[in-house]
Amino acid sequence: MNTSRTLPLGPLMIDIAGLHLSALERERLCHPLVGGLILFARNYASPQQLEQLTAAVHALRSPPLPIAIDHEGGRVQRCRDGFTRLPAMRRLGELWDRDPQAALHAARGVGYVLAAELRARGVDLSFTPVLDLDWGRSSVIGDRSLHADPAAVVPLAGALIEGLHRAGMAACGKHFPGHGWVEADSHVDLPIDERRFEELAPDLEPYRRLELDAVMPAHVIYRWLDPRPAGFSHFWTGLLRNDLGFDGVIFSDDLSMAGASVAGGIIERCMAAWDAGCDLLLVCNSPDAVGELLASWQPPGDPLRAQRVGRLLPTNPAVGWAGLQQDSTYLAGVAAACSLLS
Repeated sequence: MNTSRTLPLGPLMIDIAGLHLSALERERLCHPLVGGLILFARNYASPQQLEQLTAAVHALRSPPLPIAIDHEGGRVQRCRDGFTRLPAMRRLGELWDRDPQAALHAARGVGYVLAAELRARGVDLSFTPVLDLDWGRSSVIGDRSLHADPAAVVPLAGALIEGLHRAGMAACGKHFPGHGWVEADSHVDLPIDERRFEELAPDLEPYRRLELDAVMPAHVIYRWLDPRPAGFSHFWTGLLRNDLGFDGVIFSDDLSMAGASVAGGIIERCMAAWDAGCDLLLVCNSPDAVGELLASWQPPGDPLRAQRVGRLLPTNPAVGWAGLQQDSTYLAGVAAACSLLS
């Protein structure tokens, strides 16, 4: 018997503490304000455990909650044991400098492996690709960046997205309009980019040219354009929607991060991001803040935003884990990923 609750997807994406759902977490995931779940390394023990956890989450509601994760490759890969080890994106850029066609082939394969393995275990979305340019200044971005040149980032990210889409996963570009120039880490600080708009043109190029399903703005202040971080800025969300014609999901970056503190407490942060036009607001590693929001925040309903979030859910069945072992595209992608690690 189907016991899931029918609820529209709300504006909050929250997390959970461990490998299984507690009674409180089940209750919170069924709250009307919640529209998604983000997983971390602490939520992963094995492919089988992950599959059981995601099945339990998807069974809670109809439509099911989108389940997301940061699973880029390199140092940002939440699921490791039992999953293919993925290279840092810089390895693709280095291959591009030697052999562009080989790099595009590898990027498609890596994208397919990344998405197919997650989907086989019930994860709907990875926050990838990173579109930040490698200006040689940001340690938090560093080798997560594909390349310093947008003429390389655009085709490489496009090929990676082809692989994601082939496996039925949406693509989320980050961190709009670009986090690669600032040196401060927005997890623990509030970076300020002093460049003028025309100087940001290279960073914006991937967002102008790629077909993205979702975008995550940076917790960075672009001082000459707006005193607020991009995720709280009508200027930047307006540029996305109006100038770039973007109609996908705009995620806030984690509103518990230091880079979001300029807006005030957690309710003020959510109000600011929602008012700026973000569709889905991440609140991570702060269960007390989630409790405060669910008890007190009352944003106006917005069916259009809920529809956008719903489009993140895959529409085609995932290839099962056993089926992947017979999938020539997957096996070639695994070989490509392994070759980039050597």
